[in-house]
Amino acid sequence: MSAMKIKKGDSIKVIAGKDKDKEGKVLAVDVKAGRVLVEGVSMITKHSKPSAANQQGGIVNKEAFIDVSNVMLLHKGKATRVGFKMDGDKKVRFAKATGEVID
Repeated sequence: MSAMKIKKGDSIKVIAGKDKDKEGKVLAVDVKAGRVLVEGVSMITKHSKPSAANQQGGIVNKEAFIDVSNVMLLHKGKATRVGFKMDGDKKVRFAKATGEVID
């Protein structure tokens, strides 16, 4: 499998689905399934039983994973595709829109 173009902590924009045009920060990445968890996007309601962590129980709103193909990286406030290139002997990500190195 190829390297993931979106990483934890990146700012992204949703480009497809019910949350289209929403922006958020990546909380987690599931490389094997090709999915990302984004703050405030793809909210679901989950019914939870009372436990030590949650004494009350009840209905909890939380984020659900969305496919990585439905998001684009935000670089300087603009959605861009991501590419890889070699910078000396180090592999780096770069924004295809501007050609600038991301990290």
